Amino acid sequence: MGQLNGLDWGIIVLYFGVVFGVAVWAALTNRKQRDNSAGYFLAGRNVGWFVIGASMFASNIGSEHLVGLAGAGASTGVVLGQFEVQASLAILVLGWLFVPFYVKSGVFTMPEFLERRYSPAARWYLAVVSIISYVLTKISVTIYAGGVVFTALMGIEFWTGAIIVVLATGVYTVFGGLRAVLYTDMIQALVLIGGSAAVTVIGLQQAGGWNSLCEEAGPGMMSMWRPFSDPDFPWTAVLLGAPILGLWYWCTDQFIVQRVLSAKNEEEARRGTIFAGFLKQLPLFIFVIPGVIAYVLVQRGSIALGRPDEALPVLIARLLPAGIRGLVVAGLLAALMSSLSSVFNSCSTLITWDVYRKLRPAASEHHLVVVGQLSTVVLVVLGLAWIPFMRFISGELYTYLQSVQSYIAPPITAVFLLGIFWKRVNAQGALAALFTGFVLGMGRLVAELMRHNLTGWLHTFATIHFLHFALFLFLLCCGILVIVSLLTRPAPDSQLAGLTFATTEGVELRKGLWSRAGLAFTLILLGIVCAVWYYFSPLNLG
Repeated sequence: MGQLNGLDWGIIVLYFGVVFGVAVWAALTNRKQRDNSAGYFLAGRNVGWFVIGASMFASNIGSEHLVGLAGAGASTGVVLGQFEVQASLAILVLGWLFVPFYVKSGVFTMPEFLERRYSPAARWYLAVVSIISYVLTKISVTIYAGGVVFTALMGIEFWTGAIIVVLATGVYTVFGGLRAVLYTDMIQALVLIGGSAAVTVIGLQQAGGWNSLCEEAGPGMMSMWRPFSDPDFPWTAVLLGAPILGLWYWCTDQFIVQRVLSAKNEEEARRGTIFAGFLKQLPLFIFVIPGVIAYVLVQRGSIALGRPDEALPVLIARLLPAGIRGLVVAGLLAALMSSLSSVFNSCSTLITWDVYRKLRPAASEHHLVVVGQLSTVVLVVLGLAWIPFMRFISGELYTYLQSVQSYIAPPITAVFLLGIFWKRVNAQGALAALFTGFVLGMGRLVAELMRHNLTGWLHTFATIHFLHFALFLFLLCCGILVIVSLLTRPAPDSQLAGLTFATTEGVELRKGLWSRAGLAFTLILLGIVCAVWYYFSPLNLG
């Protein structure tokens, strides 16, 4: 893109100043609790709904996510927006179904909840799988994306950019804990939304308005529903398979749920999830639609794209005036830093609470906080060390490494979901489901890499759509969980108190659940989801 001018750089510097100012404020106001594990890892469990919702949104959206959604809009249209719209439904499930159990149990982490519901082995499984996947995928990818953003948009050498992002984010994450992460996420969410909305508004002006955009893009680009025969996004995969991954990510992944665990109370946690659900309706319009705008401008000959992922950088370079361009670059940096700080904090929490504390149960509160800070430093070093090796990995293999999360999600979703609904499922069934799902998921990953040399049912196993595979794997894991549990001894009700519907007092669980405001906003959000589905459907587009 073009050179940033003085006004752009001024806005970027102002952004960094505000972020660090907020981080310092959050850290200083949390000084009394920094030597307390709840204070450091869960911000003292005293966070309000607005901060929780904004942090969930900002943590979810990374720079590579933002650029990828715009690229998908330029190549395939709005269909990828399905995953963003559906996320709102998964977030509502978190708020209405899981939050009462998570908050009342008083757990710090998702592996800890699995231990209480099932066994220590289940806790170790989820902790180890989560930590490894965070280091190999989330941390390294986000750092790599940071270097690319600095190089492509700011003209700064890759390694310099990557180190700046890591050090800047790592410093306030180490010293401020989750409280600093949450409050900087709130600021970053506002910057991210503002910058991205500017691209959409100015892009629509260049395209001649919404109606002109829809007409020139055509029904194929503007439909979120594809036929069963579509190789990339068949409606069955999107409608039936995607929710499995959504429930895993939004309802059971420490990366997201840690924000809910920091809430003042159950009601604030639920309000935060509902707010996040509304925010997740925005990416379709402020991330995906700019890609469609780029597609239309390419068809007119107004701009040229070497590849779809260039859609957003080209729009920034060609359409945005000085000042607005700086705001958008600040938004990209906000997406980058919020995701990185969140994964640093969540991963260090898992290492400290689910690994170190299990090995050293007598460790003091201050000692646990120090371990958490050192863990973050180690994660920063590991993330930087992993980047040089990424160039030895082919693009195809790198894509498959990212898909690992899709293959580990179904068994985890199964044990969480059935574990809350039915008290009869037990530790033996959970471990059988988790390990069977893990073996089949990794088998699928290997088969995908070797698919060109496979025939028969092995080739089918390797090439079935990954979302269809996720659905089948989820159903299989549910079946294994149920069968093995029924063949073994059930856990006593005393062990399950407060962890399932059957072992929780109904009046206590539903106390305040159906608050008028919460229910009203939930129904409004559901109405918005249905309206978006209909508007971007063949039924409406004709």
